[in-house]
Amino acid sequence: MMEKVSLWKASTASGAIGSILAGDQKAQFVVVGGGFTGVSTALHLALTGASVILLEANQIGFGGSGRNVGYVNAGLWLVPDKVDALLGKEWGDRLYYSLAAAPQRVFELIEQYGIDCEATRNGTLHVAVGKSGQRQLQDRISQLSARGAPVELLNATETSARIGSSYFSASLFDPRAGTIQPLAYVRGLAQAACTLGVQIHENTPVNTLSRSKDGWRIITSSGSVTAEQVVLATNAYSGNRFSGLEKSFVPIYYSQLASEPLTAAQREQVLPNKEGAWDTCTVMSSFRLDQKGRFIIGGMGCESDALTPWGDNRVKKWFPSLGKLKWQYAWSGRIAFSDDHVPHFHQLDEGLYSLIGYSGRGIAPGTKLGQCLAQWLTGDRDSMPLPLTPLKETSCRWLKAAFYDIGARVYHLGQRVL
Repeated sequence: MMEKVSLWKASTASGAIGSILAGDQKAQFVVVGGGFTGVSTALHLALTGASVILLEANQIGFGGSGRNVGYVNAGLWLVPDKVDALLGKEWGDRLYYSLAAAPQRVFELIEQYGIDCEATRNGTLHVAVGKSGQRQLQDRISQLSARGAPVELLNATETSARIGSSYFSASLFDPRAGTIQPLAYVRGLAQAACTLGVQIHENTPVNTLSRSKDGWRIITSSGSVTAEQVVLATNAYSGNRFSGLEKSFVPIYYSQLASEPLTAAQREQVLPNKEGAWDTCTVMSSFRLDQKGRFIIGGMGCESDALTPWGDNRVKKWFPSLGKLKWQYAWSGRIAFSDDHVPHFHQLDEGLYSLIGYSGRGIAPGTKLGQCLAQWLTGDRDSMPLPLTPLKETSCRWLKAAFYDIGARVYHLGQRVL
């Protein structure tokens, strides 16, 4: 029977990382949000010797970080030339080279703190569907190669050997990247932050946030914190408490299915090197294996009755020899889609900051930008690879969200097995 729960939650050890906030406390910094960005910011602040309190409304990794696909990719979804056009060449280069090094930082942290999160650094494959997909990859690899990225364009035969499927016409292999169990990673990172002195309080939603003579006062139902500076790292799960943040992005859903473990013979056929893969279609699909050999497929849109037959259809087209898989888990997560598909660094008030809008690229950028933000907050004003910008409301955000969701649903319905 398929469980309507995340595979990552089912395969991660339960147990609280931090207690509910109690009483009145003080710190130099408060970080609100226990995902990749928030935990990384808190950990890297603690490495400077700062006092840090992290408040999470639910549990560490409850939001998009714990519902992620698990790809540790370099860079953004946008090609670098488009980022340059949006930010200007100087900021574009700063962001590109910072995020090009982001997977290295993720795997360094995993090794340094002994985080058990199925870390597999065998690269990722961006796979082409048809000639238009090949043209996309050729354009992308040209731009990446011009910036020194060690990427490789594989032809159809080479791609078939890597994927175990003849469906795809080419692929872009990036050896800098890899896969992880995302919830285990963010919770392991939080446990490492605790050992460095970060006070983590789970199940502690923020009720009010206001200026005080000492900086900022955060009130929760069980206590309060006074801090000199505050980082809001709530991203797609900002909610009504931070309505200005919520209005700055389009909420997009991404859903996933995970099968029962494949047999040993099947695992030799499908992604034998354990790369993560995703296609060039407008309504993107991703697929990978976990370390137990479960086949995990994801697609845009909220989980619905159309998702399972869509997954059946994709497997039938891509890997006909697998037959009909038995799906074991199904879940959805919310993505903060910025209008320009670039993350944003906002100063909301004096001493109040936010990083938001990863548009589906959260693990490596969130980890790296959290590190950069910690350095920036403690005096290194050259560390941030993003300009500091005012918060801006996204126009027609719910209309855009509905457009994406309906489009994904129609696509998935169209892919039903008849």
